[in-house]
Amino acid sequence: MALSSRRLLLAVSTLWVIPLGASGAPVKLRVVAGGSTAVQGGAPGSDAPDLGFEIDASLVENDLADVLGAGGTGAPAAGAARAGVNRSVGRARGRGGAVQGDGGDDATPGLALSFQGLDFRDQRTANGGNQFSVEPPDQGLCAGAGFVLESVNDVLRVWDAQGRAATGVIDLNSFYGYPAAIDRAAVPLRFGPSITDPSCLFDPDTQRWFHVVLTLDRARPTSQALSGKNHLDLAVSTSASPLGGWIVYRIPVQNDGTDGTPDHGCLLDGAGHHGPCLGDYPHIGADANGIYLTTNEFSLFGPGFHGAEIYALSKRALARGDAALDVVLFDSADPDLGIAFDPVEAPFGGFTVWPAQAPGGLFETRERGTEYFLSSLAVFTDTGVESRLRLWTLTNTRSLDSADPAPRLAARLVDVLTYAVPPPSPQRPGDLPLRDCLADTTLQVAPGVFGCWRLLVGAGGPFANDLGPLDSNDSRMQQTFLADGLVWGALDTAATVAGADRAAIAWFAIDPRAGRVRAQGVLAARGVDLNYPALAMTPTGQGVVAFTAVGPRTFPSAGYATLDADHGAGPIRIAGAGVGPQDGFTEYVPLSAGTLTDIRPRWGDYGAAAVDGSAIWIASEYVAQTCTFAEFVATNFTCGNTRTILGNWSTRISKLTF
Repeated sequence: MALSSRRLLLAVSTLWVIPLGASGAPVKLRVVAGGSTAVQGGAPGSDAPDLGFEIDASLVENDLADVLGAGGTGAPAAGAARAGVNRSVGRARGRGGAVQGDGGDDATPGLALSFQGLDFRDQRTANGGNQFSVEPPDQGLCAGAGFVLESVNDVLRVWDAQGRAATGVIDLNSFYGYPAAIDRAAVPLRFGPSITDPSCLFDPDTQRWFHVVLTLDRARPTSQALSGKNHLDLAVSTSASPLGGWIVYRIPVQNDGTDGTPDHGCLLDGAGHHGPCLGDYPHIGADANGIYLTTNEFSLFGPGFHGAEIYALSKRALARGDAALDVVLFDSADPDLGIAFDPVEAPFGGFTVWPAQAPGGLFETRERGTEYFLSSLAVFTDTGVESRLRLWTLTNTRSLDSADPAPRLAARLVDVLTYAVPPPSPQRPGDLPLRDCLADTTLQVAPGVFGCWRLLVGAGGPFANDLGPLDSNDSRMQQTFLADGLVWGALDTAATVAGADRAAIAWFAIDPRAGRVRAQGVLAARGVDLNYPALAMTPTGQGVVAFTAVGPRTFPSAGYATLDADHGAGPIRIAGAGVGPQDGFTEYVPLSAGTLTDIRPRWGDYGAAAVDGSAIWIASEYVAQTCTFAEFVATNFTCGNTRTILGNWSTRISKLTF
């Protein structure tokens, strides 16, 4: 399960806010290069189910660790709850306003290329099969210099600009120089660090690739329990080719006073004991001077959300491969920043403060270099409805390359159209072999022993499950771009289309100098839900928003629409049509972290889009395979090597030219 599943759980009614620790704006951290790496894909291994060790217990949201054996012994470990992560602070869903549905006219770009990207089977069988089963995949995509790099939880691969694979599939543990996520041949089993939430960009200014993940260290190699230390691992290519060498920098983000970090007062438990923070949901942006990594900071083990963190690094120092460099840390909740927060809002700084990318190297140069960020507010309101965004401005970024005073962070509210936390997204019924396996009592799995469910769960079955809806996002900000003088962003929203509540996409183009919206709109469809927008804009302000389209008559599909400030969003188009429903472990009891009444099938946490000259590359999650339960069993639970026993997500990569 992606660690960004720490996202705000909508069913939770109590909001824990962590009191501020020692303040100071900003804080400088010194980091050193932590080794080198390269993209070297290996041969896939087996995906044979390994009872008790299919799902990384450190990434679950509640007591699933007890079900799956967090201690590395196949049985619940003492203190197994410490293996999991606490990040529950969300509130209500909202109700969206009425919209007509579908986009308007557009000057349709050519869909120059579209092909299958990474999928669940690639993820599980990488590194000789020494991987956990992971859902959702999340999506990191970047493009430039004749290559396209896609990264998901927990693998990556490189293609050339014609869609031909330039590498095999490499697991992220190997790429970052760590032991395998799980060594299934070791006795006792051994576990590498837990890696999640990949994001990347190609910077044409420096001709370098940047790839970031969140890494959580284990307490010991023979246990899935976490030590508390976690870090952003930033890999930087040493040339314009992603096939060459990379240098890795490791930035500690536990912010508990260890490893040179400030102490943000995170909690170990509900009794108020001190513990490490968690640098969740990292994303990446750039301006002329810096690379910017942002996180949502939670208590790692206890309750509480602290606020968004911004880590600023010299882009030139990274591109040079400096052995050591400074990281400037801004805590958005720090009162020393002097940012006034509306008392109606939750009493912390930002949440999902997404940094902008600037296509073509057209950065903002005023005030000695400026980087923009966007964040939303609806997630933390009692109603789940808002009509404001926050525009963040980091100025004097040139100081990242000098001894000048540090950059300055400011924020202002921008009035926009009303947006709201969306409802779940129903799916079209279809074959669900994993669901059928959990309910089966006819398959002989041992002499005199029947029931497919026994291959996955030791006792308590069979288990009856229904087809669940996809988990829509929670109205946090998604991908952000600076293009044609405007800051563009998109997020998931609720909308009423033809009298029905639908998940939809709200998009915004904000004039950052005037602090007001220049254009905005809602992209929605009759009978279809749109999830997890990923937006990219060319330097001239032509763009694409990618998403998953799903509904009662639509299997999860990879969709897109064009976008510009003058015409708004174009009609909804499909780059990759789904052929079956999601059939993954987070959808079903007892494999999920819920019950039949609060099941939460996971579907992404973000998509991705990237600009390469006049072309835009997009990647979205969809379902590219289907099969019956009989076919599932007859093909050793692979449906002809198109899935694994625990899931069937896929990704679709497409190129559009303007």
